[in-house]
Order: sequence, then structure tokens, then C-alpha cells
Amino acid sequence: MNTSHPIPNDRNIVLRPHAGQFVIDELPLMAICAAGLVYGGIEDMPLGAMAAAVSLFLLLALAYRFACLRRIRYRVGREQLVSEHGLFCRKVNYMELYRIIDFQEHQSLMQQLCGLKTVSLLSTDRSSPRLDLIGIRHENDIVSLIRERVEYNKRKKGIYEITNH
Repeated sequence: MNTSHPIPNDRNIVLRPHAGQFVIDELPLMAICAAGLVYGGIEDMPLGAMAAAVSLFLLLALAYRFACLRRIRYRVGREQLVSEHGLFCRKVNYMELYRIIDFQEHQSLMQQLCGLKTVSLLSTDRSSPRLDLIGIRHENDIVSLIRERVEYNKRKKGIYEITNH
């Protein structure tokens, strides 16, 4: 008698990093940029024009990093987890769900304050043995959903873990 059940929540789940993750990652650079713009805006300050020019360059770099963060997509399907990132040159990574062997959740102090987390997936995939899903909302229980799909795919493919204790 076959007691396998279909995958719960059969639809694809699409996740994107929260915009707050950008502030967490780039807060020091944002502060330097703001200070440089303020300093450069004060008249008769030594090297004020240079500080403003450097700050404008940093502002462009921050805009690029923000755009890159917003273009990241994680798609959890029935059999694969697809990670897409990049702005001008897109990279797509496919991870078979049955290869995932462990999960970790991490929250820095700033992520705790913003209600975000990073979920790390450890796998036997040679091209990406670790995949970090950054900027995921803390209340999003994505680990249990992925775990159910991983277990389903392992049963479907007849993959069993042998431990030696």
C-alpha cells in the first residue's frame, strides 16, 4: 500500500529579500555618504567639493547595490529551488530539493530589530553546497515548507540517509 502524499502547498513559492536588508547591509556606507553630502554642502569647507563628489559616487554605488538586492528571487518549486540574482548579468542557480541536507536560520542584531532573518540551506550540490536566503521576514516559516518538500522528494526518489552513531 502506497502511503505517499502529494506535496502540501503544491504551488511555487517566490521569495525576495526585504528592502530592510539593504539598510542592514549598507548602513555604515549610507551614514558616510550622508555625512559627506552634508560636509560638502557647507560653504568654505576645505575639500568640500571633493567630499560631495565622493559622496555622489557612493550614492551611485548604493543605488546599484539596492537594485541588485531587489532583483534577487528565490523560487521554491515542487522539485527544485531556483535562485536568481544579478542586474546586468543574471545568474540562475538550480538546486534539487532532494540534495538539501540541513537548514540554519540566523538573525543578526539588526535583522532582529527589523524582523528579518537569513535562512541557510546546506546541500550535497557541488556547485552550491550552501545557499543563503537573505532578508526573509522572520514570521515566514519557509524552513518547514522546504523541509516537507525535501522529504517528499527524497521518498519519491528512494533516497535514504544512513547514519552511524
